[in-house]
Amino acid sequence: MRDESPLDQFRAVLAGTARALADEPEIEVAWTADAASQSGGNMRVPMPGRTLPAAQVAEARGFADSMALRLRLHNEAVHRAGAPAEAMARAVYDAVEQVRYEALGSEDYAGIRGNLDAATEQRVASDPIVRASRPEDVPLPTALALLLREKLTGQPVPEAARLGTAMVRGWIEDRAGEDFDALAHSLEDQKAFQKLALDMLGHLELTQVNENDQPETDEDEGEDQEEEGEDEPDASEDSAEQQPSEAAGEPSEGDEDSETDQEIDNADDADDADMADDGEEGMLPTRPNRAWTDIPDSFDYKAYTEQFDEIIAATDLCDEEELTRLRAYLDTQLKGLQGIVTKLANRLQRRLMAQQNRSWDFDQDEGLLDAARLARVVISPGQSLSYKIERDVEFKDTVVTLLIDNSGSMRGRPISIAAISADIMARTLERCGVKTEILGFTTRAWKGGQSREQWLASGKPAQPGRLNDLRHIVYKKADEPWRRARKNLGLMMREGLLKENIDGEALLWAHARLLARAEDRRILMVISDGAPVDDSTLSVNSAGYLEQHLRKVIDWIEKQSPVQLVAIGIGHDVTRYYRRAVTIMDVEQLGGTMVEQLAGLFEDE
Repeated sequence: MRDESPLDQFRAVLAGTARALADEPEIEVAWTADAASQSGGNMRVPMPGRTLPAAQVAEARGFADSMALRLRLHNEAVHRAGAPAEAMARAVYDAVEQVRYEALGSEDYAGIRGNLDAATEQRVASDPIVRASRPEDVPLPTALALLLREKLTGQPVPEAARLGTAMVRGWIEDRAGEDFDALAHSLEDQKAFQKLALDMLGHLELTQVNENDQPETDEDEGEDQEEEGEDEPDASEDSAEQQPSEAAGEPSEGDEDSETDQEIDNADDADDADMADDGEEGMLPTRPNRAWTDIPDSFDYKAYTEQFDEIIAATDLCDEEELTRLRAYLDTQLKGLQGIVTKLANRLQRRLMAQQNRSWDFDQDEGLLDAARLARVVISPGQSLSYKIERDVEFKDTVVTLLIDNSGSMRGRPISIAAISADIMARTLERCGVKTEILGFTTRAWKGGQSREQWLASGKPAQPGRLNDLRHIVYKKADEPWRRARKNLGLMMREGLLKENIDGEALLWAHARLLARAEDRRILMVISDGAPVDDSTLSVNSAGYLEQHLRKVIDWIEKQSPVQLVAIGIGHDVTRYYRRAVTIMDVEQLGGTMVEQLAGLFEDE
């Protein structure tokens, strides 16, 4: 026990408390820097800082308490049996059930109540409700859950969400105020609570319970399904008018996409979009393996608007304390891997230094005395002294950019290994006098964000082009020392950062930064796990819109640019796009593959 850190001791306490609260002896608790999650008795809760700050300790306790209460007070079979089919209704249904068992479990325990409050505030801090500027921006599941929690426990809405909640409070209370009163008297009976919750969903017009009250909407939805999306604008507008708070939350945008926009000619694209309709945690872009298609001469890529795009430093997306915590988590998760990649990086360093070693011209009449040949003079004093002259071997001044896919499908071990490998490569190349830049690319929102909202407000013009808000992240600048940027790579572990990926524009951005450099040799290494995916863009443009643009950009760089381009695909065949590329099926191979590819580029004439 003496070797245990305070974090380990705290985790043991959490696990013991959770076992007692859930009355389950087999519960295990582990740390995570991603979203808190639960699988049976295995709980993953946010890791606090090493000094165990009080606020972060309360958050970890809150998540563990909530999961334990779920095990004790929630019957998953009963819950699943009554779950509605509609995506938005299901999200609300799940949210109010969590409010039920948390309210019931904290009824007589002030400590649990305080812990749950801390966890709620942490969840709300990253929820779209804190950024809402109008009622249609407010995610209904979050707002309704917070208002019901206020009713059942007396705990006020967290300050960060008060403005967003206030925008829809009247709308919700007018339709579901009486339901709130009924739910408050049924906390201990999950079946009765579930029935009342379904009634509430009908009153909020989220299910078909009161279909006679909204015949026009039902007819429009039927037409959407039968006529392959021909009436999409009218149906979407009718839905938005009837449910103002539903229309703008992230889940509702996914719902709209799945019912209307996804009916496009390419079946693969439709399947890709369907995979992303389960709320933010389930929105993992799929990776279509399409056959090669020639880029038509008439192909013209555009963005509907660049107003909401951002190029941002990692330090501007996360405060110093959280960056430190995320970096610590990254280091602890990959101790074994770090040793392997470090060995490979040392091999790269030796190969690079060998190219930079100075050579000598021997048997010169003047210069530095050649000590290796002094023995010859001792044996034969008549021999003249031998000298040598040092001659520099030309080694081109070099800069390397590592462009890392920050999409949702990289979540988990792939992004962790990409981050640690990039970190070690930067350190190694810096030792060799090679400057390194580390960049990431994703989007600011799932399924469109503000770009899509502007397009909807403009009447949905046809073929709008790219329809999402880009987020390009600078983790390390080329001229920035590694030690100063080291923490920034921990940002890749942050919950909610990884969303969708628009590779073509990211490639152009990284390429433009390289062209602005003065170095003689410029190398761009792309690390990705597949083709570009953005459901919002693909659902309203021609099939393969983003992929065609990526091919065009790659072709231009490879044929006309002085930048050397190489790609590493993780579990996806990127050799179909890049002339110089390698595909790995196991992320554990990433570090070694990066080393070999970089070494190969340096050794090329």
